[in-house]
Amino acid sequence: MTRAFNFSAGPATLPESVLRQAQAEMLEWNGVGASVVEISHRSADFIALAERAEADLRQLLSIPDDYAVLFLAGGATTQQALLPLNFASPGQTVDVVVTGHWGKTAIKQAKPYVNVHIAADGEPGGFRDIPPRAQWQLSPDAAYVHITANETIHGIEFRDTPDVGEVPLFADFSSSIASEPLDVSRYGLIYAGAQKNLGPVGISVVIVRRDLLARAGQPRADIFNYASHAARDSMLNTPPTWNWYLLGLTVKWMLDEGGVAEFARRNAEKARLVYGAIDGSGGYYRNEVAPGVRSRMNIPFFLPDERLDALFVSESKAAGLLALKGHKAVGGIRASLYNAMPVAGAQALVDFMHDFAQRHG
Repeated sequence: MTRAFNFSAGPATLPESVLRQAQAEMLEWNGVGASVVEISHRSADFIALAERAEADLRQLLSIPDDYAVLFLAGGATTQQALLPLNFASPGQTVDVVVTGHWGKTAIKQAKPYVNVHIAADGEPGGFRDIPPRAQWQLSPDAAYVHITANETIHGIEFRDTPDVGEVPLFADFSSSIASEPLDVSRYGLIYAGAQKNLGPVGISVVIVRRDLLARAGQPRADIFNYASHAARDSMLNTPPTWNWYLLGLTVKWMLDEGGVAEFARRNAEKARLVYGAIDGSGGYYRNEVAPGVRSRMNIPFFLPDERLDALFVSESKAAGLLALKGHKAVGGIRASLYNAMPVAGAQALVDFMHDFAQRHG
């Protein structure tokens, strides 16, 4: 068996060593005589697994003690709907900075519950840049300010944490969490679907300042209450145990590899290689994002003729480079360079890009 380099934006590539360990432990895990997916989530063995996963994630991200960590079923879009229910009063204003598709999705999920105020919007410029902080029109009485730390489709990333004053900053970190050091204390809440940098699809991580859990929010079923999940160690109901197990293995792998500082180095190198190939192609390839906010995780780029897109995708697949087709919202090509993508994968893509341009340019 030969594994290809998988550039999928999510569900995304996972470390091979993690997959092999999961394969070896699938039938019998931890000496319990059964698979991890067959035992009770309330058993001592699984509770120890969950506690270890949280401790490792806290170490990896340097999460302060005054923040709760939740492991919840579903993806980031689910969390976008739960944020206003938990942290905003009915009709209260929520500020949103829109820098791409997922910022717009966050608005759609929040609108049934709150007054959404677009504090800044990059869409008039085609989502090629982040509106300057000085131009943001923030509401002094907002429940929170929401940003998308990295836009997977448009390839835009906040390279600095914006100062929003006393209003808590909430951020969707689904596609860039654990990719570099992060000062968690600058945020009121961070959430992330796991399927890009933390593990498999089907589980999300929510990191929330504990004092915010005391907010009354809006009428909601207990299963939608973050405080209830925190009080029950994310086991208010049966959690996605296999996903939690794989997440724990992935976080442990990241620690063993050197932690976020090492992945910041690798991710910078991968991005340097791919952007270098684009910028050095004499215009054959182009990336339209302002250089100062180019994503390290997701690099969309375009060929001189969109009729070449399908050929690029098919030939790259034959060369062992998977899932390079751009999102339907923007077209073109997209390379996702999450933590589990090795530098060798980025180099293989660059080599293919050079060859393709020579043959079809």
